[in-house]
Order: sequence, then C-alpha cells, then structure tokens
Amino acid sequence: MTTTETDLVTIPLLIGGASSDPDGGRYIDKTRRLTGTKISRVAAATATDARRAVDAAVDAAPQWAAASPAARRQVLEKAAALLDERSDSISATMGREMGAASSWCHFNVMLAAGMLREAAAQVYSTVGQVIPSNVPGLTALAVREPVGVVVGIAPWNAPIILGVRAIAMPLAYGNTVVLKASEETPATHAAIIECLIDAGIPAGAANLITNAPEDAADVVEALIAHPGVRCVNFTGSTKVGRIIAETAGRHLTRTVLELGGKAPFIVLADADLEAAAAAASFGAFMNQGQICMSTERLIVDSSIAAEFTELLAARARALIVGDPDDQATQLGPLVHENAVRHVEALVADAVEHGATVITGGESDGLYYRPTVLTGVTEHARIYTEESFGPVAPIIEVDGADEAIRVANDSEYGLSAALFTRDVGQALQLAHRIESGICHINGATVHDEAQMPFGGVKASGFGRFGSTAALEEFTELRWITVSSSDRHYPI
Repeated sequence: MTTTETDLVTIPLLIGGASSDPDGGRYIDKTRRLTGTKISRVAAATATDARRAVDAAVDAAPQWAAASPAARRQVLEKAAALLDERSDSISATMGREMGAASSWCHFNVMLAAGMLREAAAQVYSTVGQVIPSNVPGLTALAVREPVGVVVGIAPWNAPIILGVRAIAMPLAYGNTVVLKASEETPATHAAIIECLIDAGIPAGAANLITNAPEDAADVVEALIAHPGVRCVNFTGSTKVGRIIAETAGRHLTRTVLELGGKAPFIVLADADLEAAAAAASFGAFMNQGQICMSTERLIVDSSIAAEFTELLAARARALIVGDPDDQATQLGPLVHENAVRHVEALVADAVEHGATVITGGESDGLYYRPTVLTGVTEHARIYTEESFGPVAPIIEVDGADEAIRVANDSEYGLSAALFTRDVGQALQLAHRIESGICHINGATVHDEAQMPFGGVKASGFGRFGSTAALEEFTELRWITVSSSDRHYPI
C-alpha cells in the first residue's frame, strides 16, 4: 500500500490467501476527505463475497486449529515485525484515509504490533483443568478449544489498533477470521491482513472484506448469518451495535461488543490540578476526541472549577491544529463533514442552554478548534450525547457523592477517570462508578495489549485483551475418561 497521494491504489478482497475481485467486479472510489483527491479503488463486496470469505475461513479452520502453539506464535510475531517494518507506509495510508495526525497513526502501528506480540505470547494460555469427579475411576477434564470462525468488524478511528484487536487473540487461540474493513479505512485494514498473509498464515485463516457504504447492512447480515460463523466482535457505535446484537441473536451467534462512550473525568477538591488538566487535555483532544475512551464529561468540584478551567483552557489554546502531514501537528481534521456538523450542533445547543465557550468553538472546513465549555447542565444535549469531537464540557458539582451520581447519569459505561490525592477514597469511589475501566489519577484514554478492555451498560459487553479474551474466543468443553468398569442402574 505504499503510494503517493497522486497514485490510485486498488484494494481487492483478500480471500483464501489471495487477492480476489468482488462478485460482479464492482469497485468504488475512496476519496481523501481533506483534499477531495481520489486515493484508492476499493472492492465493493456483495453478500456472496461475504459468504465466500467465511467459506474460506471454515475450510482453513482445521489446519490452523491443529497448528502447534509455536507455529501460531511464529506467524503472529512475524506479522508484528512486518507491521513495524511497514510503519511509515501504513501510517501514511491511515493518515490519508481518516485524516489523523502522523503521531496518532504511528502510535496505532506501535500498539497494534504490541497486540500481535501479546497474542503470540498467549498461544499457550488455553490451558484446562482436571476436575475431581465423584465417580470412581473417572477423570474429568475442562478443555479450551477454538470456537471456529470469528468475524471482526472494526472502525475507522483507530484502525490499526482496533483492526488488529478484532482478530489477534482469536487467531492466537486457533480460530480463523474474517475482518470486515471500515468504509473509511479499507486500505489501512487491508494492510493488517497483508502482514498476516506475508507472515505465512495458512490460506484462508485470515480474510478481508471491503464494501460500499450502501451495502454494509447486507454484507454484515451475510457474515453473521453464515452457519460457519461462531462469534462476531464489533467495535463501533451503540446504535449499530444493537443491530449487530439483534442479528446475531436470531442466529444464536455469540457477540463481543465495544460500543459508544461518554467517559466521565472527576476532579475532586484535593486533586493535583496541573496533573488533572494535563490528563484531561490528552483525554478530551487526542485524535480530535475521536476515541471511544475520550473524556466526554469533566465533572469538577465547584471549589476548584475556576482554577481547573483556566489550566485546561490554556492547554487547549496551545494545541497545534493543522495539516496532519506536518510533524508538528497535534490535532488534525475530523473524519468528515457530518462529524463537524454534529460537534457544531452540540456546542450550539449547550450555549443555548446556558453554557459558555471558554476557548475554541470554531470550525474551519474539517478542522474544529479544541473547545472548553463551562456551565454545562443536564438540559444540554452534550450532557448525554457522545460528541466524538474535541470538546471538553465542564459540569460543576459539590462533593464526591454528587460527582459519582453525575458520572453514572449516563447510558454509557466504558472508561472513567478520577483525580484526588486520597487514593484510599479513590479506590472506594472507583467501585461506585459504573464503567468497565476506571483510572485513578490518569487519563480516560489508556490501553495496553494485556489488559481486559470493555464496557458495561450501553457501552457493550465482553472483554478484549490477553487472557480476558479467552472467555470470548474459546469453547470450554467437558471431556471424561473412564478407567474402570462402571455400574449403571439400567
């Protein structure tokens, strides 16, 4: 995928270890939103292609499941090395497709390579146990085995990280996979499967489906409905996640869902405000706020709200917004025009309901200045709606109990943060916050390959990451061996 912006690269389907044209031969143009330049021709898969990709994964499943842990580890480690080797070209592709600053793109490749290495380290973790039986001479075993074919549906906002996360642990445990690429980042997601194929994964063990936006529903339906698919993991909006879950439910296909977020960031009266402002700025504005863990609600004790707001606003004003190809840029453009309009509407509504724009609140094409709002109340849409943009709404509270109430006043529950110098109290409060992840004196945006990652409530269910993924992508079977004569009552 090494191209200049003037090149027009073709992204075929990757099925059965080889490039493949879609059924009917239809390709669509992918345009760089920032410039309007066509950057790729992308295979527009049909439902037939989706079923063909799953068929290839089904055919490859016995060989990959039977491969030794050492063989699977070798492939995953080689794929990680290839990601590292291709970091510059893959990062450039990602930047063209979704507009992120270069630093975010390179971080994506670095963390994704780490996820592949962590998956490689976990190939031996599918250990079972011997369970004592009440039957004389009976040995009872609990055994972990691959589920079979896993479909991963990955988003555009952290495409290398989340594309790899969708398939790395399933592959480590001996499953075969189909990765359905985002319509925004097809070449970026294709690069992941190319690394696996070039690393020597058996033909059909890792497959790629790309599609036109208008065909997404039919393609996803075909993937989920295929009788060979045993698990679907999806990262994206709660709205689409509900559709995925409903569809999977009709076919009794298990799901792992990592969905929307409205991460609360609590700052108590005794907090280190400089540290809190630094973490809040990073959490709210990194990748233009287009991260599922982004800080979406700053819940600040009223006694220190003015000082904290000044510190955060100063950081927001200092951020460099500009061309994502410029190495000095810290914030690039939003992903598309609809994203800008959504943020504009939320900020305007907040102001109508009494909020004040301290800094930012301005757009320039796809760019939106990092924005700090004060005086945000429960009547504003931004109190409840995910902005997925560079906006930091500050909500003032009195004391820890009110802070926890406001933090939990959301349908979402993915990430959270809590700043206080009293770590003992913080641990008690963390248990009261309804979220899958909570960081004390740290940013809401944080991920490591070995950690159990996932949410509660409308943020989804199931966990990605290292040993936590064992529950999601393996079957636990009970096998017995009788070594003596059994007496049966009839």
